Amino acid sequence: MGFSMNDMTGSFSFAPAHAAAGAQDAAQRTAPQLDPIGVIFQISGSGSQVLIELEAIDRLSTHPDACVSMTGQVGSQVKMKLGNFWVLANIRSMALDRRDPNRVIADVDFLGEGNEDPVSGHITHFRRGVTRYPTPGTQIHPVSSDDMDHIYAATEQAHVQIGTVYPTTRTRAALYVDPLLGKHFALLGSTGTGKSTSAALILHRICDQSPKGHIVMIDPHGEYAAAFADNGAIFDVGNLALPYWLMNFEEHCEVFVTAYGSDRNIDCDILAKCLLAARARNRLAEGMARLTVDSPVPYLLSDLSTILSNEMGKLDKGTGSLPYLRLKTRIDEVKADPRYSFMFSGMLVADTMQDFIAKIFRMPANGKPISIIDTSAMPAEITSVVVSVLSRLVFDYAIWARSEPQRPILLVCEEAHRYIPNTTTGAGQSVRKILERIAKEGRKYGVSLGLITQRPSDLAEGVLSQCGTIIAMRLNNDRDQQFVRAAMPEGARGFLDSIPALRNRECIICGEGVAIPIRVALDTLEEERRPASQDPSFSRLWQEAGGEDDILNRTITRWRNQGR
Repeated sequence: MGFSMNDMTGSFSFAPAHAAAGAQDAAQRTAPQLDPIGVIFQISGSGSQVLIELEAIDRLSTHPDACVSMTGQVGSQVKMKLGNFWVLANIRSMALDRRDPNRVIADVDFLGEGNEDPVSGHITHFRRGVTRYPTPGTQIHPVSSDDMDHIYAATEQAHVQIGTVYPTTRTRAALYVDPLLGKHFALLGSTGTGKSTSAALILHRICDQSPKGHIVMIDPHGEYAAAFADNGAIFDVGNLALPYWLMNFEEHCEVFVTAYGSDRNIDCDILAKCLLAARARNRLAEGMARLTVDSPVPYLLSDLSTILSNEMGKLDKGTGSLPYLRLKTRIDEVKADPRYSFMFSGMLVADTMQDFIAKIFRMPANGKPISIIDTSAMPAEITSVVVSVLSRLVFDYAIWARSEPQRPILLVCEEAHRYIPNTTTGAGQSVRKILERIAKEGRKYGVSLGLITQRPSDLAEGVLSQCGTIIAMRLNNDRDQQFVRAAMPEGARGFLDSIPALRNRECIICGEGVAIPIRVALDTLEEERRPASQDPSFSRLWQEAGGEDDILNRTITRWRNQGR
């Protein structure tokens, strides 16, 4: 807000605007409206400045309507009449008028417009964007709860209700499912703001509406199994049974190649040659015109080791056999390590690709449209490969099933900054590449991406801007706030400024999934549907004692067995 604008307000009077607008509206007003509180002072493309009387703000602060009583505060809405329709704006910032201490100058952002119903006077058919701008001198009015009900009333488009629009006590907040999922979404919030419960709430609402859906959720902390015990399929190291041969070549390299620099390139070349030969031994490969190292054709790990040994035996004396030994040793290590048995067991050799995809993608759903992939007990060094394989299967399935009846899939990644980091070096690049590709191209093939993270600034550049809907809870870090601000549309600036002041289980939603940006107090989720993410009560739990020997005994047993 510039000083020059403030300096120009001194001679401005509300009276002419009151009189002119009152004479013009008297004949056509069909429902009682609250008295105007100020006027448009300066106009620009995306917003404007308004003059508001302090006396009007004080007068309305005790109004019984919670929405009206918020009038004139940052984050509240005001409306202005243009002909037979209303324009809605959001107050972004305020400052006292230096020429007149009885009024304030406020920056407002235009949100949208709606028609005035000729019978009731209510706002109807509200839509995003403004086609006609008010002129300086146009009166501004407070927005009532009745107005909010009509502005945020969900259309016939498929939607789920997730909470109450702030500052009302009854206006329901709706998320439109098709644009929410069709153009990806991100749920952002600092630790402890209720992010996991909010994610569970949204997914439960979607599952309840679409019991035949197809949702795959990556759960790195084992939080969501409790939340979806009744309407989801839970997979962990005990029952995932992910066949190792579903990995593509890049993922094989991340698991089996341990060298760095030029040695890594040599090892990768050798692995590519031997892996192709191992896949070619399967009878499925006989009728394939184009067999590649990436083809999901089963092979035996023992065959791969044998081929490596044979190739090493063909070397001339003096030629380095170290690359072959490195690969063979690593393969033997993985085969023998019980921590990897969920993926590299000798029982996973059969062609179970169809059965695996059916159970993970919920085809058919059988009343459980979401599969929770609990990666918390998996070895840290292989977790990114597991997520990469699952994410790539989702995307590859969508590509190769384009000529079939469409089955859109939603892939949800909790702790997304782990898998789509802003660095292009180091381990875990295969998962970063596939998730970035889904973010950019997934909607063309019916693949939706939901990202959940407390560190949006650590996400790869551009991924957040690919998310059509952003659900932002409280963010305490300035850098994170800047990244969210850069990804959100211009009209949501006023809402963005309130992100650090949001309460727990409150969020700002903007983008394709909502009619206009909104601040929402999220519904309370039933106890049995909440994730196991509650913080422990130190003060209460430290009053309890007894049974420590049994606790330690059971814990150490699970610890040693590497299983829960």
